[in-house]
Amino acid sequence: MTWSVFRSINSPTLDLSAALRSTRSSPLFAAGAGCATIAGVSLFRMSSSRSPPFASLSVSASASGKKEVVATEKAPAALGPYSQAIKANNLVFVSGVLGLIPETGKFVSDDVEDQTEQVLKNMGEILKASGVDYSSVVKTTIMLADLGDFKKVNEIYAKYFPAPSPARSTYQVAALPLNARIEIECIAAL
Repeated sequence: MTWSVFRSINSPTLDLSAALRSTRSSPLFAAGAGCATIAGVSLFRMSSSRSPPFASLSVSASASGKKEVVATEKAPAALGPYSQAIKANNLVFVSGVLGLIPETGKFVSDDVEDQTEQVLKNMGEILKASGVDYSSVVKTTIMLADLGDFKKVNEIYAKYFPAPSPARSTYQVAALPLNARIEIECIAAL
């Protein structure tokens, strides 16, 4: 019987027959009906005649799955030990972007509308440096210092993302770096 984390041509498969017969002897291994766990990783029995009931994303650690750093001077430098963006597995992961002016590192203003415009301009430069644009964005996460700014942010946000709009989550947070009013991160498809 073959067990797999998920079904994919590139996915590793494990023959757990021997391990299943000796489940009581190993504290790192547990098995049940149709599933097994080895050191905290759950494995599910996959039949070669049936496809899984849901789609899954296979993340590869092969040479083609290497990370590539994206950096541009046209957007503010990272404030800590992180990259402006990372390209991996045909996706671009853009770190949280603030409404800072790239040349000065200062906020464009204290106004949430101005900061939102600057955040999206900065994000656009990072996307451009990644080889994509706003239309490639599939998911955004908006963090607001005050959820009361939601409507103002939506009006500006809508100008940047063409239909179909990306999936999105918006949260009010306790605080943002440098006392920003807004921070946005995104994921784009290459």
